[in-house]
Amino acid sequence: MKEQLGQHLDVLRRYALVLMRDPDQAEDLVQEALVKAIEGSASYMDGRDLRKWLLAIVHNTFVDRWRRLQAERQATGDLLSMADEATPPPQMSAVHLGQTIAALMTLPVEQREALVLVALEGMTYKDAAECLGVPVGTLMSRLGRAREALRAATSGERPAGSFPAATSGTQQGRPPFRVVK
Repeated sequence: MKEQLGQHLDVLRRYALVLMRDPDQAEDLVQEALVKAIEGSASYMDGRDLRKWLLAIVHNTFVDRWRRLQAERQATGDLLSMADEATPPPQMSAVHLGQTIAALMTLPVEQREALVLVALEGMTYKDAAECLGVPVGTLMSRLGRAREALRAATSGERPAGSFPAATSGTQQGRPPFRVVK
């Protein structure tokens, strides 16, 4: 059979070229098909047309390659779509959260209590004031000072009024306070 393979190489190459449309890939296809033919020579029945058998192997090898390529493209597409849906790395958020918590812990206890009850626990001003046993105005004052101190600590600025030359009440350049639930 090995001697007869050489007689059919031109036919196999032409057929592979039609299938692959690229001479180099067609040659690779023929090589792979011939390896399969030699490995599976035990399945070849004497008397059967060798050319048909070899062309069938080339065809099946082509189909296997095409299916593999389609599966790879599908997997690549799936991976790309998953990458589009992926969330950005949480490092910066974690750093910002850590800085905010550290700044929160440096606040006086009265401001910290007010801020935690209203901003984190979602209590109304009235309920938080009742819980702390202070008037609503006092609670709002503590919240205002706590929020200003947190903004300053997380943005690298000093709280308004901490220097004699500071302009009070300016909010430009400072990030808004975000409620974390």
